[in-house]
Amino acid sequence: MLRLSVQIVRPYTLAVVLLVSGLATQYPAIASEDAPLAVREIAPGVFAHEAPIALADEGNLGAIANLGFIIGQDGVAVIDTGGSAAAGRRLLRAIRQRTDRPILYVINTHMHPDHVLGNTAFHGSGATFVGHRNLPRALAEREKAYLDANSALIGASFEGTTVIRPSLLVDHVVELDIGNRRLRVEAWRTAHTNTDVTVLDLTTGTWFLGDLVFVGHVPALDGSLAGWIGILGDLRSRSAERVVPGHGPISAPWPSAAAPLERYLTRLEADIRSSIRQGQTIREATREAAQSEAGAWMLFDAFNARNATTAFHELEWE
Repeated sequence: MLRLSVQIVRPYTLAVVLLVSGLATQYPAIASEDAPLAVREIAPGVFAHEAPIALADEGNLGAIANLGFIIGQDGVAVIDTGGSAAAGRRLLRAIRQRTDRPILYVINTHMHPDHVLGNTAFHGSGATFVGHRNLPRALAEREKAYLDANSALIGASFEGTTVIRPSLLVDHVVELDIGNRRLRVEAWRTAHTNTDVTVLDLTTGTWFLGDLVFVGHVPALDGSLAGWIGILGDLRSRSAERVVPGHGPISAPWPSAAAPLERYLTRLEADIRSSIRQGQTIREATREAAQSEAGAWMLFDAFNARNATTAFHELEWE
């Protein structure tokens, strides 16, 4: 596998249900596998799909994360692909409605299934799959669990979905050239997960942040709470014309879009630290942590207790 640091990579150098009111695209009860995903051009040549804030099921086919693609003179870079082969095929149909240029890169912002399992639809296209240097190992460790769980959630439409690992691995920064257009792919230290990368379109200043930023959807902690809080400070210190979070509105102002997430994470940290000082058990701590945030987020009950458990394990032995 290729392991690259800061450099420009050109395609020819490689062996080539709940919706947030007013924010999310209105979905039918059951998504048609044959229908292209709805996408919007948020900057010249930059398209994004705004997913519903929901859990994966047979109605949405696992298309529950924001996805995108960027068209260059030579071809297309795809950023995340959805939670099933069927979701990936719908994204590919949306791309083909707008260009017949080849798919040069498929970039996964991190390991979670709603962002990577649609890779199946792009396998065999000649695209190079790109991800954090930790991504292949993370996917190998979770492959069976991801496939089994999402097959149960999505049902028959999940058939044929496989895990496709990246071959171009990002240690620090890689710049991808898609033809008079460069994309800066940057790997981050452990935060939301230990596999997070961001993608900045240098032409338009559009920054795909993956799940390093959630808007509306309660955050999901699968890495390091302290690391995530620290990285948010790094992210906020940089400018962007617009950002695409992993979940929420697909063209969010920056850095103000990070404020609710930072508030939630710091509240979670403070509450867990307080529980540890008081000698509470992990069950007691997770029951109480961040409850003041409950009204501010969709899917709070589905994720908050898990976040608190992860945070407790991280902070209890500091």
